[in-house]
Amino acid sequence: MINKERLENLTQEVWKGAIKLRGKFKAKDYPSIILPMIMIRRIELVLEEKREQFKNEILAQSPNLDSESLQKRIKIKEQNEPFYNRSNWTLKGILDESSSQVEANFRDYINSYSPNINDIIDKFNYRYWVTEMVKAKRLASIIRLVAEEDFGPRRLSNIEMGYVYENLLQLFSQDDAKDTGEHFTPREIIRIMVDLMEIDFDPETATKAISVYDPACGTGGMLSIAKEHIIDKAKTGKGLENAEEFVLLNGQELLPQNYALCKADMILKGEAHINITHGNSLIPDIESVEDDGDKHAGELFDYMISNPPFGVDWSDYKKDVERLKTSRYAWGMPPTNDGALLFLLTMIEKMKPKEKGGSKIAILFNGSPLSNGDATQGESEIRRHILQNDLLDTIVMLPDQMFYNTGIYTYIWLLNNNKPESKKDTVLIINARDRFEKEPKSFGNKRNRITDTDRNWIHDQFEKRQDAEQTKLFHTTDFAFHKVEVVFWQEDENGNQMWITEPFDVQLNNGNAKKRFDLYGDMTFYISIQANEPTGIEIHYDGSKAFETLVAEKLKEEVPALKDKTINEIKKWFKAQDKTADFKHRHYIVDNEYIPFDRTQDDKEAYINAFLKKEIDYEIIRWKEYDQLGYEILPNKYFYKYQEPTPSDELIKEFWQLEEEAAKLLNEIREL
Repeated sequence: MINKERLENLTQEVWKGAIKLRGKFKAKDYPSIILPMIMIRRIELVLEEKREQFKNEILAQSPNLDSESLQKRIKIKEQNEPFYNRSNWTLKGILDESSSQVEANFRDYINSYSPNINDIIDKFNYRYWVTEMVKAKRLASIIRLVAEEDFGPRRLSNIEMGYVYENLLQLFSQDDAKDTGEHFTPREIIRIMVDLMEIDFDPETATKAISVYDPACGTGGMLSIAKEHIIDKAKTGKGLENAEEFVLLNGQELLPQNYALCKADMILKGEAHINITHGNSLIPDIESVEDDGDKHAGELFDYMISNPPFGVDWSDYKKDVERLKTSRYAWGMPPTNDGALLFLLTMIEKMKPKEKGGSKIAILFNGSPLSNGDATQGESEIRRHILQNDLLDTIVMLPDQMFYNTGIYTYIWLLNNNKPESKKDTVLIINARDRFEKEPKSFGNKRNRITDTDRNWIHDQFEKRQDAEQTKLFHTTDFAFHKVEVVFWQEDENGNQMWITEPFDVQLNNGNAKKRFDLYGDMTFYISIQANEPTGIEIHYDGSKAFETLVAEKLKEEVPALKDKTINEIKKWFKAQDKTADFKHRHYIVDNEYIPFDRTQDDKEAYINAFLKKEIDYEIIRWKEYDQLGYEILPNKYFYKYQEPTPSDELIKEFWQLEEEAAKLLNEIREL
């Protein structure tokens, strides 16, 4: 169990040191200055441990070795490791030297790291920030902030370090009155996601590798927990070896800072098979695109797990995303202010085909991907294809207040393109909203936690897969609906069908009159002509004769100056005049009806007609169904229970009790 109080205390220590930057740097710059220094200290602690190990091994073989020779041998052994530092500096050692040499020695120290660590330092753009710290005369104080603090992996796991990073980011963003926009995923939620994927890998007997992928891997927490879950199954040394050898971790992260932290922690833990890349996994990685794109394009993975940013805005790279419109995103594209479903489509594209074993996906969403978007719109179309292809396995409704910096409700989606026969064409929804206990101490907005008991309950419901009080089993078509545009004749309060007169707001000609006739049937036009002598005429139009001919005949009949003109001459004259018109027509209402899809109905037209007749009391003129079924998932609706409102007399009684208590408190205050 994570000791959140210890992590908060550690965060506060760092925060107090960061406050010293005030006046020299903006709060938004704090993460760029402080987090890389923490990472460097974390790396340093691992190297110190390795050097001590090498020292003991060398002295065990050559106990009389002099100090200089010993250090040389240690350096040789170190440079055969996955990462190293060629210098003899430590952060504390840099501070122990002359204050005038701190910058030079620190630069020598970071420049001496192995290429993979230098890549991480570059992603932080840290050499630039060193220059800025020197200008502000703060380099030594920032080094001092971490030089003797234990940020090592033995004390703080990857997930615990992630909490510290998130906690610091929240403090930094509060000081700058901005939200980081990132939501660090609690360990217990990741464990649920990993549990429900039921990763088919036995470390003791494994002979074949499996791959795990996260397209928005952040600081790597999800990948780490997935690997940890597999390692926990190992019972022997051979099992541990297999878990390390055959579990391949893959991920991509857009934010350079998070990428650097993830890559650093993976290296520190000695992950043998990692492929963590930097870039935007939603866009193609091609020369004609300026930014780094999907570095895992064309790859297929066994298991995928992710908590993509909620409500991510992709308008800045819309053109690049649309390059994949006919391939990866052919099922649909969500609006630019919420790209969560783009991440899911990215993962779906990387699923192995069923004949090769298929793939499973666990992804964490807020509520918007469940029901945003109308029929034929991007989000509904994505859900339609997912359900019609029978990919969705289960949705888990999680409690609120589970995240450090947001209190919203979230949902785990589980997808599987190789469902067993017992799950074919079905979707399970598990209501775990009440499966939590209060945190002993709130951690930002995280006031609730899911215990092992709750986690086991969720997994039990997943295994049972049946209708019960807190679980509902649906057919994939149960989420479908017909969207139907209906035209009906409005009635007044007495039940009389209504007519309406309104301006004819388009040009008066045959084509426009016919279009309106096709909508309303018979119409009466009231036309005002601004000629030498203003003229008004009334025309009843029933579609039997061309509108312009009717007008010309009426003008010939009623306007003396036009009596000797031919019909064609009058038409030309009419077109040349300034004129306005109102028209009286049936008061039709155009509305959309949403009709649940019923897979048992053979005659769709009869089914829709019967539904509309039941729901609409007025005369239905016509209806037209949209081209595609809409799809939406409404978990709250499925588990809604009506509660009787509190009777008014009880509310009044409670009000007066509160009034009495307030008066009593005021009297006590006056007596002080």
